[in-house]
Amino acid sequence: MSEAPKTQDRLTTALQGVAAADYGDSHRDHTLEIYKTYLEMADRVSARREKANAFFLAVNTALIALLAKDAFREAAASPRAIEILVPLTAGVLCYLWYRILRSYRDLNSAKFKVIHAIELRLPVRPYDAEWESVDRGKNPKLYLPFTHVEMLVPWLFMGFHALLAASTVQWADLWDVGSR
Repeated sequence: MSEAPKTQDRLTTALQGVAAADYGDSHRDHTLEIYKTYLEMADRVSARREKANAFFLAVNTALIALLAKDAFREAAASPRAIEILVPLTAGVLCYLWYRILRSYRDLNSAKFKVIHAIELRLPVRPYDAEWESVDRGKNPKLYLPFTHVEMLVPWLFMGFHALLAASTVQWADLWDVGSR
């Protein structure tokens, strides 16, 4: 048995609540209200993810701008500690940014699995139909998730920070010191 049916079975089991007959006349209305609330929560996760991206993008852009202005100036005798520590710290921030993005991606994936499982109990399944219309994400010509591109950005910034840190080191002076 493939992984998808096992996951779907677990989700269907996890979604089991009080049976309609035991719940009463408001079962369907309450199910729809819960579904609407859950969809809103999925949108809020996406909004939080966008805010996290904006924050990390702004911090990294500011750090690069701050360091880049001095990175290619005439070389001093040795780099100041801040010229090395700031890019290293920024690199750590980039890694944390990447991990946060992965966490949001995983959380959204889980939410949409639950949404699809809820839709199995509804008269229409708009999110499942949307997912089917893009070949369930298997065809990048139909759909390339933003998260694929988004996950590269922290690594690109990490590379920029590494280049800036490397540009502050007086490599020739290091070789000269080593040969003395």
